[in-house]
This record gives sequence, structure tokens and C-alpha cells, in this order.
Amino acid sequence: MTFSLISPAFAEGQPIPKKYTRRGENLFPPLKWTGTPEGTQSLALVVEDPDAVSGLFRHCGIINIPGGWTELAQAVDTGPEHAIKFIRNDFGNARYDGPQPPPGTGVHHYRFRLAALDVDHLTIPEDVGAAEAWKKACKHLIKEAVLVGTYEG
Repeated sequence: MTFSLISPAFAEGQPIPKKYTRRGENLFPPLKWTGTPEGTQSLALVVEDPDAVSGLFRHCGIINIPGGWTELAQAVDTGPEHAIKFIRNDFGNARYDGPQPPPGTGVHHYRFRLAALDVDHLTIPEDVGAAEAWKKACKHLIKEAVLVGTYEG
């Protein structure tokens, strides 16, 4: 079975609704996945914008998602899910911060990258950002699923 990631809020390659952006309610969009690979003990997620003016920009990082989970609920970063850990994004916040591309920079493509890992827990210091956390997570990568949504400033 293919490891795949979807969102009930937007389809692959389609616009992310405004309520999931910093110009809206800035809510974490709901995500669901299927086909978690055998041997998966935990999952990690990064949300990144490769079209950012300053280069690759990370809007969210999450580690220690239990391997048996098959979804992250809308606004999971504001809920009581103690099993997961949010990592500091490139805005400097340990939460999800949605798209907010500068006007006139065209359509940006936001990659939601979900990694199936062969370890049940990653220990990441509080001062480590999403980029470094993702590098550490990928050392334990079994397989990755990607969902791309778009947004234009």
C-alpha cells in the first residue's frame, strides 16, 4: 500500500483555504494518512515553502507523532495532544503558522512532508528549529508522504 497524505481541507496542488493561513484564522489544517509503512514507530511532519523570497521557509515542525496515529486534527497545535512535540518554526514559534507570502510574489507551494520513522521518540532540544529537527528525523526515515497546497499573497 502506498504511504499517502491528504487533507479534508484542500486537494493536492489546490489552494489552501484562507482560514489555514496567517491572513485568516491561522488554524493547523486537518491531515490524514494511509499506508503507514511496516516498522513505523513514530512520525514527524514539516510544512515548508520552497518559494519563499528568503529561500526554503518552514511553517511548522512536529516530532514524536505516535506511529499508530492516522491523522492530525484541525488546530492540533492548540489542543491537549501531549504525545506530540511542536518544534520552533522559522517565525520563531513552536506551533503551526500558515502561509503569508508577500503580495506580488506569485503562487507559493506549501509542502506538508510526513516522515515514517524507525524510532519511537526523538529527543530534540528546545532551541533547535524545524530545519535541524527534520534533518535529525530523516536519519531514521523509512518512507515519506507529501501533500502540496498552494497560496498566493
